[in-house]
Amino acid sequence: MLVDHLARLAPRNARLLDVGCGDGRVALDLCGRRADLSCEGIDVLVRPDAEIPVTAFDGQRIPHLEKAFDAVMLIDVVHHSENPEGLLREAARVARECVLIKDHTLEGVLATPTLRFMDRVGNERHGVALPYDYWPEEKWRTRLTELGLHVEDWIDRLGLYPWPASWLFERSLHFIARLGVD
Repeated sequence: MLVDHLARLAPRNARLLDVGCGDGRVALDLCGRRADLSCEGIDVLVRPDAEIPVTAFDGQRIPHLEKAFDAVMLIDVVHHSENPEGLLREAARVARECVLIKDHTLEGVLATPTLRFMDRVGNERHGVALPYDYWPEEKWRTRLTELGLHVEDWIDRLGLYPWPASWLFERSLHFIARLGVD
């Protein structure tokens, strides 16, 4: 379902950079679904089993020129960053058309322990930093506007989990957005 949303939001005939790509499977699936896309990744932890070409980066400065990519994708990455605003600013710098982001919103009862549990289960075994820096939707929208990114599409009902897991893990804890760059 995640790739369905991304396939709909990604620009046509685009060169796409997946920031914090992990094993590259999301980008690989996206580019497999959309033959008009070409994908490459960067990550602070380059995995030997990565499914796409991956370049190491320091988590702060994206090692590409301004407007080098049509789109930049950050899937569950921003809340892991030591400097979330700086990483978003960097994504906007290297994107010509848009930034695609999937992350979490700190909304609702038991949001913090639920998100922490999901993060630990999904990332701890890979050595991913877990600062647990989740933002409410209002903070996301404020920060994005301050960084010159404008929301073109915001989806917060993603259908990522089957029932009954959706009752616990879906709720209002996730969003995908297409952000236009100024």
